[in-house]
Amino acid sequence: MCLAVPGRIVSIQEDGAGRLGRVRFGGIERAVNLAFVPEAATGSYVLVHVGFAISTIDEKDARAVFEYLEQIDVLSQEL
Repeated sequence: MCLAVPGRIVSIQEDGAGRLGRVRFGGIERAVNLAFVPEAATGSYVLVHVGFAISTIDEKDARAVFEYLEQIDVLSQEL
């Protein structure tokens, strides 16, 4: 199953290779490519699929998705 997981951008780094962000998914942080979401800023919530942020999402929706994923125990399997 393909799944995009919501996370919050905690920092952004820009270099010659593009924009990379540190994104927090609950207590886990991962490096994420931000090329597809140029509007995203530190503090924004994004949907992440295979290491790429594919869209921005508001905090209310991100929290609802995160709670649902925790209920069905997908996060422990995916992360």
